Order: sequence, then C-alpha cells, then structure tokens
Amino acid sequence: MNKSVLDITTLSALAEPNRMNIVQLLRDGPLTVGEIADRLGLRQPQASKHLKVLSDSRIVEVRVDANRRIYKLRSEPFQAMDIWLQSFQHIMEERFDNLNYYLHELQNKEKP
Repeated sequence: MNKSVLDITTLSALAEPNRMNIVQLLRDGPLTVGEIADRLGLRQPQASKHLKVLSDSRIVEVRVDANRRIYKLRSEPFQAMDIWLQSFQHIMEERFDNLNYYLHELQNKEKP
C-alpha cells in the first residue's frame, strides 16, 4: 500500500471523540495506558479498547516494557492526511479569491 494515500480507517478511527483525545494527548509524547486513562477520566479497559482501534488503524504503535504498554503516535498516517488535505487547498483558495472579489465589488458599489 502507498503510504502517502489516506486510508479511510484513519479517518474512521479519529472520528470517535475519545480516540481523538488520545491522539491529542500523545502529541506531547509516549504514554502508558494507565496515564492515558487517568488524564482522560476513562477506565483502563475503555482506554485499552480505544488504543486497540488506534493500533489496528496504524495510528499508534505500542512498546512493551515489562508489564506496561507504552503508546506513541506514528507519523505516516498524519503525513498521508496532510497530503490529502493539501489536495483540497486549491478549492479553498479559489473560494477565498471569489469572496475577496465579491467584497471588493461591494466596496466599489458603496463609493459615491
């Protein structure tokens, strides 16, 4: 699979608020399941289920250290998402250009 192609499972996994919150926590660095659960006010089994989905979607990777599981973000899904979002940039720029043109037209009509 091409790593620059956005996988729909990435978007699906991130659509759930608790999983998005986990991803936001992990932006600052790796955390254990317990740390994630504590910071989000989740029970550890709930956090583990969300982390399993994120792991299966290849958004996070896990490292086992004795009896602890430490999770960290993988960069590839976010790079693919960035490439995908950039493909829409021309659409937004065109809309902003049209809005700018329209506002200038309105301003010109208001001048005596």
